[in-house]
Amino acid sequence: MTDRETELLNSVPDGLFIGGSWRPSSSNATLSVHDPATGEVIREIADATPADGMAALDAAVMAADSWAATPARRRAEVLRRAFDLLQERREDFALLMTIEMGKPLAEARGEVAYGSEFLRWFSEEASRIQGRYGPNPENTGRMFVTQHPVGPCFLITPWNFPLAMATRKIAPALAAGCTVVVKPAALTPLTTLLLVKILQEAGLPDGVVNVVTTSSSSALSEPIIADPRLRKLSFTGSTPVGQSLMRQAATGVLRTSMELGGNAPFVVFGDAALGKAVDGAIAAKFRNIGQACTAANRFIVHTSIAQEFARRVTERVDGFKVGRGTEDGVTIGPLIDAKAVTKADDLVSDAVQRGATVATGGAAIERTGTFYAPTVLTDVAPGSDILREEIFGPVLAISTFDTEDEAVALANDTEYGLVSYVYTEDFSRGQRMIERLHTGMMGLNVGVVSNAAAPFGGWKMSGLGREGGAEGIHEYLQTKYTLTPSPFG
Repeated sequence: MTDRETELLNSVPDGLFIGGSWRPSSSNATLSVHDPATGEVIREIADATPADGMAALDAAVMAADSWAATPARRRAEVLRRAFDLLQERREDFALLMTIEMGKPLAEARGEVAYGSEFLRWFSEEASRIQGRYGPNPENTGRMFVTQHPVGPCFLITPWNFPLAMATRKIAPALAAGCTVVVKPAALTPLTTLLLVKILQEAGLPDGVVNVVTTSSSSALSEPIIADPRLRKLSFTGSTPVGQSLMRQAATGVLRTSMELGGNAPFVVFGDAALGKAVDGAIAAKFRNIGQACTAANRFIVHTSIAQEFARRVTERVDGFKVGRGTEDGVTIGPLIDAKAVTKADDLVSDAVQRGATVATGGAAIERTGTFYAPTVLTDVAPGSDILREEIFGPVLAISTFDTEDEAVALANDTEYGLVSYVYTEDFSRGQRMIERLHTGMMGLNVGVVSNAAAPFGGWKMSGLGREGGAEGIHEYLQTKYTLTPSPFG
């Protein structure tokens, strides 16, 4: 640990942020945050109890009316100031994410750029919340349709993009006039705690954002979700956990946004520009060490180019440098924990047992930390677990197809529908694939689709609702229709 890293970690608050104040857990318990590259404990922070969670909700409820009544321009100015302050401290945020999550520093800088854009985008959307006015069809009255903040929100963020997932939820909620309780993942909570300091400095009123860190997510979340004062639940994470949360949310008929699991197909047709397809494959698979819900999971490649595609991606993967993300030139950092390494290894082993060939990698790396070798598998057989389960690791699995209909059938053969990727130089085929693939997002000849100005979300078991774009703020608004008599009698 360098002096700069130690100084940065010590600057991160170690308490719960409730009602504008930092406080310890009511039980005085703490949880340990680790560097996955070394296994070292890097910080001890407050471990919230259910009572702390309810105190955070109390603070959000208390601030709700005042924040909802705050002019949209004022809300926008707070978000814009937060964006500017985050830009000033972008190197601190990038380094902090690299330490607590493991991603290479270059990728962490990219997340700062991406995550901060949600603050800027929704600062601009805050004053664009629209309604409508007009006569009813009978001309007996006038209809007013207005939008209002949905109310206090509970936001549960994942560990893999600790800044972007926080800003993607917090920014639209604040822009819409909602107050929030945020529960970051226990594996990577430090970035959210540092973000709160930025929001404070930007002038956010007390109680509008509250953050509770905990090692007992379900125990803390259940009473918050059951409280009738809560009106919105937003979660990013696995589908099974999302299903459980939706069952809990049903009791109070809560508005829900669920960004859940993925099993993204990456389809490469025989007419694809192969160099571009390889570049896209590397970006879509190995971004964030493969630990992204948008990561390409199944590479479905036309038989005429499959061998050359595999050769080229293997050559690129063999050139990766594995190590702690702060080291110069590192492209692959550690997986988040030992369970992630075991899962990747199990999926690779199952594929090999069913006939797949390991072109490179294929095993955990024997060194301190939780590292798995970047891997390319070819000839992955139908029925392999790796084609059904989200890998969440640096494993690129290739299978083949012969016809367009076969490619579509293979791509859609999953319960998930978050994102798909297609490479083809045939314009008409590209348009057909837009129509035929069952995913909420698609990259056509591009390997990264996420953008603050775009609606992020999936179909089927990949979730409900959208984050980002013009659609994102509407997840935190509710519609009211008012009828008045005709002014003409």
